[in-house]
Formats: sequence, structure tokens, C-alpha cells
Amino acid sequence: MDEIVTEQAAGILRIQLNRPTKRNAMTSAMYVALADIFNAAAKDESTRVVLWHGAGDSFCAGNDIEDFLKNPPGAGESPQSRLMDALLGFDKPLVAAVHGAAIGGGTTMLTHCDFIYAGESAKFQMPFINLALVPEFGSSCSVPARIGHVRAAELILMGSPFDAKRAAELGLVTEVVPDSDLRAKATDTARKLAAKPAAAMQASKRLMKQPFREQIRAAMKAENEEFSAQVRSEDAREAFTAFVEKRKPDFSRKIKSQTTA
Repeated sequence: MDEIVTEQAAGILRIQLNRPTKRNAMTSAMYVALADIFNAAAKDESTRVVLWHGAGDSFCAGNDIEDFLKNPPGAGESPQSRLMDALLGFDKPLVAAVHGAAIGGGTTMLTHCDFIYAGESAKFQMPFINLALVPEFGSSCSVPARIGHVRAAELILMGSPFDAKRAAELGLVTEVVPDSDLRAKATDTARKLAAKPAAAMQASKRLMKQPFREQIRAAMKAENEEFSAQVRSEDAREAFTAFVEKRKPDFSRKIKSQTTA
């Protein structure tokens, strides 16, 4: 598909999200296609490393809101859950080069990467609470495990944006580099990884992930169930209506109605 571009060379599979006019926001079809790409790469012996980045001025702005409202994920298998499963089971090195917006899923997808290089322009955010939703991609488990509950609460319960410098301070990215050097730095790391023994590389990654894989899988299942319920809630309708109408949502109306009753 045109929205995702791949290129294979010297053991490196390069994946580019390619909707620059939409800041590479993800549609249901893109989730399915990306899951298929990762599942195929996991079985392809010629692929030793995956390098992941976005086109234009962003990495990924999360869900395409229009498509998302037409196709909200259910509690069972969904396009989003297919990609979650593919990333969780991917045992080859995954290197991300992040510039510009990495919002919502654009941030939580990165929790499955092994090396994350952030350009100085990178802006991260997990704004799910602002949309009356819950985290996804197992981030309700992986983010607190990585940075601690208090710092995770700042990012998840407040839903505030944070820059590349803050992401590095929190340990959420490998390194911050100038935007002009970002692709070169990520590519250099991918080449070094591709030159190492593939079987030992995959075994080492499996061993590192093994203690946490089932915890994250359980978190994904619980998140998907909560997400499915919340996305159909009155608060979520207000959040998305406000987004479309470009106004601030009002989540206090139920409190007001209870007060006046």
C-alpha cells in the first residue's frame, strides 16, 4: 500500500509510514498492513534488522480520527491488536528514528522498539485520558515498569506532551540527535546490528523480553477491553465531538446535572 513504504537492503528492512499530509496518522488498513509486514519479516531470513521512521515532518500522529470514529476497535481482535501481537512477538532488532510528532500510538508503539533515536524536533504525547480513553500497546504496563509509577502518571494520567530531551531524561529514548543526523545515526546502528550473528541476536532479545512478555500481553488484553468500552462512552463522544469542532471538551456536564437535580 502507498501509505507504508518498505525497502530491503543488506539485511535491513526499512519501513516508512508514508502519509505526510496526515502526519502519518494510522488507519485501520495501515495497522493490518504493518502487522503483516512485521510478521513476514519475522520469518524472512534475509531480514536481520528493521529500521522504522516516518515521512514528512512527523513520525506518527496516532490514529486517523476520521477513520477511527468509523472503525472503533472492539474488545477482541482488531487491526490495532494485530499490530500489537506482531510487535510483541517480534524477536529481531527494531530501530526507530523519530522526528516531529509521535502522538498516542505514535508514542506507545515505540515501547516495543529496542533502539529509539529522537531528533531534536520530536514531540511525544500519550493523550488518551484527554479523549476519555486508556493507554494501548501494553504501555500501561511497560511505561511504569520502565520509568516508575510517579513519572508514568505524569505522562499517562495528565496526558501532557513532552519533548525529546525529557524523553531522554526519563529513559524512553536511546539518544537525542540533531534532526539532520537522525536517519544516518539510526541507519548506522541498524548496520552494526545486521552484522552481528542473527541467531544469537534473536535469542538474546527473546531472553530479555521473556520475563515481561506475558505481563505486557495481559496488559494489552485488559487495555483493549477497557478501550473498547471507553471509546463508546458519553465522555468519549464529547471528546471527539470537541476535537472535530475544535473546542475544549466539557467533561463536567454530568457533575453539573447531578448538582442541579
